[in-house]
Amino acid sequence: MSAICLSVCLSVCLSVFPGYCDNCYLFYFTDNSDITVVCGTNRMDLQILLCPMYFYGYNESMVALNGQFGKPECRGTADWTVNPPVMKFQFYITEPYISICANKLTEIGSGLFSDFSSVQSVNISGVVNTQDPNAGTITYRQEMKYLFSCRYPLQYLVNNTEMSVLAIKDNNGSFISTLSMVLFEDYTYTTRLFIPPSGLMLKTRVFVEVRATNLTERFNVLLDRCYTTTSPYPGNSTSFNLFVGCNLDLQTIMGVNGEQQLARFSFETFRFVEHRNRTVSTFYLHCTTRLCESSFCRSLRQV
Repeated sequence: MSAICLSVCLSVCLSVFPGYCDNCYLFYFTDNSDITVVCGTNRMDLQILLCPMYFYGYNESMVALNGQFGKPECRGTADWTVNPPVMKFQFYITEPYISICANKLTEIGSGLFSDFSSVQSVNISGVVNTQDPNAGTITYRQEMKYLFSCRYPLQYLVNNTEMSVLAIKDNNGSFISTLSMVLFEDYTYTTRLFIPPSGLMLKTRVFVEVRATNLTERFNVLLDRCYTTTSPYPGNSTSFNLFVGCNLDLQTIMGVNGEQQLARFSFETFRFVEHRNRTVSTFYLHCTTRLCESSFCRSLRQV
């Protein structure tokens, strides 16, 4: 039985794509490693080995995302330039691209930052499956399914000198490259703030904007906490909260927050007491930033 199947596998592989499946016997059984998933900032990329599909009697025209065989945008592209050859799928992480091929997008709440509020992640998942065009009541082909998912944490730490992600592991995705923080000189948010070497005068109002770009419109930006520290490293220095949740410092004014794909607030400059012997008191601004589904943002929005 094994010898016969192996012989068939070899003849099919070598006749269809000679030179590409030199080690065709390695694809006798399907395996989890047959699919590779890349969770990108703007899109998801899938690669699936073609040899196992041919072994079970399928080809690239019989494979689609979530059974959407009638939609060209839900079909993959065969790449014959690599050895072994693969089937490639890619779709952008925007509402139209996610839904057109019936991929699932779900929000998951949990709590690395539960001190401030419940934290969400978003999970984008689906299946690549095969179709037997000759099947009627029965089929002699084994159906093939490749499940995939990407989990994107929706809370990040952003500051005005660099952006840092907290606890992103494995093959999970990240939206951190879509986030930026910019300081402006007035409420119009048009002219960036210039900080001279001599520093700003005390009680100068600074206008802060945290913005998400190239992100699905499903999510808004919500600032959970913004604070300053005497060191670029938040965990190892004196800190002062500009706001935490709904608790604002008296000199902090909250603007847009949780309503759009940007959040804004302002505060007045001050000096850290421990810098009493310095001409200039230097501090660093950090914001714990959440990307939340727009309807969920409303329940968390600060008032």
